[in-house]
Amino acid sequence: MREIEIATPYITLGQLLKKMQIASTGGEAKHIVASGAVEVNGVPEQRRGRKLYPGDRVSVHGETFVIRNA
Repeated sequence: MREIEIATPYITLGQLLKKMQIASTGGEAKHIVASGAVEVNGVPEQRRGRKLYPGDRVSVHGETFVIRNA
């Protein structure tokens, strides 16, 4: 599990995937999310624009990220 610090109130799922270098573009992030490979707080997520707040957990490709304030 990796902690991801954000300086803003939230980050979108697509931005997180790009920040973690799981996706290199927004289009690639869209395909990853649409494939069903992403869970937010244990629930499958299909929205690339989903807002993630401190305390949220994102799992993708067997790796888990936890959002926290900077």
